[in-house]
Amino acid sequence: MNKVELESQHLKKDELAGQMFESEQELACHVIWGLESRGEQGGHQVEFVNLKSA
Repeated sequence: MNKVELESQHLKKDELAGQMFESEQELACHVIWGLESRGEQGGHQVEFVNLKSA
């Protein structure tokens, strides 16, 4: 398992486990908050890149 897969697994287990979301937007917000939280805990700066193509 590579580092990205491992972080994804930890995010699911530690930040999102057992939660129900009303919409995809709510899920996306919780994923972002979880990534920011994990970054802060690890002392890393978290930056997001918009990959949406026009």
